[in-house]
Amino acid sequence: MDNSDVIIIGSGPAGVSAALYTARAGIDTMIIGGKESALLKAREIENYYGLSLPISGTDLLQNGVEQAQRLGVKILSQEVVGIKEENDRFVIETNEGSFHGKIVILATGASRAKPKWQDIDTFDGMGVSYCAVCDGFFFRGKDVAVAGSGPYALHEAQALLPIVGSVTLCTDGKSLTADFPPEIKIADKLVMGLEGSSTLSTVRFKDGSALEVSGLFVAIGTAGSSNLANTIGANIKAGNIVVDTQMCTNIPKLLAAGDCTGGMKQIAKAVYEGAVAGTEAVRIFRS
Repeated sequence: MDNSDVIIIGSGPAGVSAALYTARAGIDTMIIGGKESALLKAREIENYYGLSLPISGTDLLQNGVEQAQRLGVKILSQEVVGIKEENDRFVIETNEGSFHGKIVILATGASRAKPKWQDIDTFDGMGVSYCAVCDGFFFRGKDVAVAGSGPYALHEAQALLPIVGSVTLCTDGKSLTADFPPEIKIADKLVMGLEGSSTLSTVRFKDGSALEVSGLFVAIGTAGSSNLANTIGANIKAGNIVVDTQMCTNIPKLLAAGDCTGGMKQIAKAVYEGAVAGTEAVRIFRS
């Protein structure tokens, strides 16, 4: 069983940002992260400080990983399936083994569930988006749809309303679990799939009808990292991990940062919280 002073679960902006602070403080640091990240679906990012030109989410992620590796951070591409406390340490269980850590930072992001609609993968980055704040600007004045039926879908739709021409909620037959304003149209029919030539142009319903749109924003699901937090007894509220101002949970030496804590799902927010969590981890380690 491998040991590290700090284990960070998640290799996105929050996790890597935390690792930069702990590694530069001379603390043995390991990042364990899977291959899924919302950033991988971002074709162009231009609302983050320091970018003279847009950058793809894939390139930004890779830059962060290489930066952490240059500082000596160990990065493992494994799926974390469990976490528990044992003899004043945390045991992180993955699909390939177990690891001991004195301090753990949860930075796995929030789950972004994807509907199983025909050809939805074909239009990733070509009309299908997973962040209204990030990509809404590219659809200004156009008709768009939001996939979902709850509070997250409402949040994305409201972010789009001032920018786009119209917003239609595609519930795929599911009941609404949030109060949507009248300016958001509701399409509660079952969805068959997406159509278009090079970019998305149509949402096709199973009854044969269609909705013409330029974009579809997927807003289904809640924070997936809450499952790990629940396993060890960390407080969860509305699907998000509850933290204090130093990103500490109610479990000593267990911190969380990024999308999994709620709020804006933005790179800037994730990097900030990662920096706070990393700094606090250094203080805890030295105390």
